[in-house]
Amino acid sequence: MYKILVTGGNGQLGSEIKELSSSFTNDSFFFTDTSNLDITNHAVVAAFIKTNNIDVIVNCAAYTAVDKAESEPELADAINHLAVKNLAIIAKERGAKLIHISTDYVFDGTGHKPYVETDIPNPQSVYGQTKLDGELAIQAVNPSNSIIIRTSWVYSNFGSNFVKTMLRLGKEHEKINVVSDQVGSPTYAGDLAKVILKILPTIKNEQVAIYHFANSGTCSWSEFAKAIFEIKGLKVMVHPILTSQYPTIAKRPKYSVLGTDKILMGFGICIPTWRDSLDECLKS
Repeated sequence: MYKILVTGGNGQLGSEIKELSSSFTNDSFFFTDTSNLDITNHAVVAAFIKTNNIDVIVNCAAYTAVDKAESEPELADAINHLAVKNLAIIAKERGAKLIHISTDYVFDGTGHKPYVETDIPNPQSVYGQTKLDGELAIQAVNPSNSIIIRTSWVYSNFGSNFVKTMLRLGKEHEKINVVSDQVGSPTYAGDLAKVILKILPTIKNEQVAIYHFANSGTCSWSEFAKAIFEIKGLKVMVHPILTSQYPTIAKRPKYSVLGTDKILMGFGICIPTWRDSLDECLKS
């Protein structure tokens, strides 16, 4: 029986874990967000974890406003880096497992083959840098039985994400422009939630380990949008455009496909294709 703290409990991934938690009747779950647990405050988090005898921390909390982070670097750093360091220190002191969620944005996106866990990060944005700093903080503290899972292009029925944005725009417009020269692997948060809860009991390592998880297959944002409209039966014309035609404050990786062989072999899991998972999400 585990007592599991899920930070960022109202976000996409936290909400998906919450949906699944009722099936894990032997475990106790504590879902928190900024309103009831400030993970940037070491003393507050330490007291919460001690009081509730937490033995697993799943850190889904993150500052994810990629463009806004460019003008709020200190806030992004507090949540994506310093708070993560807090959790790592407390996990080590308590002997608790720590599963931390990171991102494909730690890479520069200049590659042309799937990024593996040993590839050297080179973030191109404040968001990416603060997420990398969080990873490095965990590795420096090195709580045992702890892992970092990098994921990409996350969507869900919960929270704000590309899928929900496209569905909203698709009801308002007959034609929309979507970037076609950024390639990645859309990831259904429900699939990642299932994997986290499946592998949790088997995590046993002395050094912090990094794994990549994303749904299999690749696409561009415009191909992703077309699939969303096809599955929902919406007659919307997707006009592919270049990144240069849709400038953003923060730089996005052009290619951020994550290689998932390590988590496949390490934990014997199955990873659905992005198209199948998108279909499941939209029809659920």
